[in-house]
Amino acid sequence: MATPLDQVGEEKEMSFIDHLEELRWHLIRSVIAILLFSIVAFISVDFVFNTIVFGPAQTDFWTFTMLCKLGELVNSSALCIQELDFKIQSRQMTGQFTMHITSSFAIGLIVAFPYVFWEFWRFISPGLRMNERSISRGAVFSVTLLFTLGVLFGYYVMAPLAVSFLAGYQVSDLVNNEFDITSYVSTLTTLVLGSGLLFQLPVVVYFLSKIGLVTPSLMKHYRKHALVVILILGAVFTPPDPLSQILIALPLLWLYQFSIFISARVHKRAEKERKKQQES
Repeated sequence: MATPLDQVGEEKEMSFIDHLEELRWHLIRSVIAILLFSIVAFISVDFVFNTIVFGPAQTDFWTFTMLCKLGELVNSSALCIQELDFKIQSRQMTGQFTMHITSSFAIGLIVAFPYVFWEFWRFISPGLRMNERSISRGAVFSVTLLFTLGVLFGYYVMAPLAVSFLAGYQVSDLVNNEFDITSYVSTLTTLVLGSGLLFQLPVVVYFLSKIGLVTPSLMKHYRKHALVVILILGAVFTPPDPLSQILIALPLLWLYQFSIFISARVHKRAEKERKKQQES
């Protein structure tokens, strides 16, 4: 006959198993969503590659068109990119097929990201306390919005400027730029997804400030270091003119400054709560 302690242990074990089962279904639904969007992207091969993947490699891309118009306004011919002198090749027998699958999966992941995060949030939110739920209200919307902005910034700013820089970079006139499709797709995917994750900085700073690991003074102290890193990135991935560097540096600087503002608000609220507790 089972003792009360045994029954309690069995209930805890069942509760843990139930959590694992719930997590499994959240993961399954997330994977299904990614696969569905990936299949749609795989079927739409012409649109995906000619319009999306190879868009930043064409001089009539939206970003290059806007830069050219901006160059006309400020009388700067350096902003108008007339030619991208490189070729994309497939040097492996399975190269194009592999990149077809990789590109489709990357697009499926990007499109399904809001739903995947929502499933993740549905799993962890019941375990939060009431005050933790209140401070994290709107997390799904904030993460989705920032990820979307980051993806758009990566695709329309970082990717075309990086392609333009790398296509025109030569150590010698004897060397022609003929990129493998694997390298091109991997670079594009890294820039777009990396930018989407980079734009999560305010959310990360918000939660780190909540637990006391990040303070506004700490971020202000390293602001000059962040400025130097951002300017270096702008100099590397843009043509050699100040306007292009500003185009890529300003959003990143704004992102860091906004994170400082978020951290300051979190600490201000925490200070008010401490004063209330002391007065009571």
